[in-house]
Amino acid sequence: MAEKIKLYDDAKCTACRGCQLACKQWNDLKAGQTKNTGTYQNPPSLQPNTYMIIHYQDYVNPQGDVKWLFRKEACMHCTNAACVTVCPSGALYYNQEFKTVGMDRAKCIGCKECVAACPFEVPRYDSKTDKVYKCDMCESRISNGLEPACVKACPTGALKWGDKEDMMKIAASRKQALGTTASTYGDKFVGGTHFMYVLKEKPDVYENIHKDPKVPLSVTLWKSWLKPLSLLAAGGVVGGSLLHYILHGPKRPDPETNDEKTEGGK
Repeated sequence: MAEKIKLYDDAKCTACRGCQLACKQWNDLKAGQTKNTGTYQNPPSLQPNTYMIIHYQDYVNPQGDVKWLFRKEACMHCTNAACVTVCPSGALYYNQEFKTVGMDRAKCIGCKECVAACPFEVPRYDSKTDKVYKCDMCESRISNGLEPACVKACPTGALKWGDKEDMMKIAASRKQALGTTASTYGDKFVGGTHFMYVLKEKPDVYENIHKDPKVPLSVTLWKSWLKPLSLLAAGGVVGGSLLHYILHGPKRPDPETNDEKTEGGK
């Protein structure tokens, strides 16, 4: 099976949020209480019960024209995924067919190592369930020959799912068609990602986008030394849990009180 990529073209996006709703429905994610922050964007950020959001941004171009800029945010499914590297329990793993990053939440021990390691700040911890949540590229769908739910629901063709080589060609063609200000995002970081953007503007123009995402040095240490020790300790979930206990001590109640990051969950 060929390596696959999800491609987002913001020039075709109308911010209808059909993808956001489809993600909620397919993954059976409950709604959470939110607040009006003066923008159409809702919720204001990713949450344990919101795996993807559409960002809204007012942008004044050099000619003085005011434009909407939209951007879909979700797990980037890195080729060299820091979250997979640091996960001590095997809850995070690479899908062998498509090379996306899957998640077995039954194995999640709530250590939050992936939250700290992710260069895109995607995983969200829920203190109510003591689990971490993120997009798994609708693994239950793609493993059965279906598109991710967000791609299926997109009415404008802003989202596509296909073989990596084909998606890269489409991205290059769209960038050329959109002109000199257009750019691609995701293909140049962490060994490449399986969720890529075609953007109307340069990445620097977009708010809350990571300009130079890098894997923390601690992740390199974990990969080269600590993770092999966890596997030797006892293997699987038990070994990872044991090493986490040795390094961090017993689990304590999460001090975070921000409802936007702890509310919801499955």
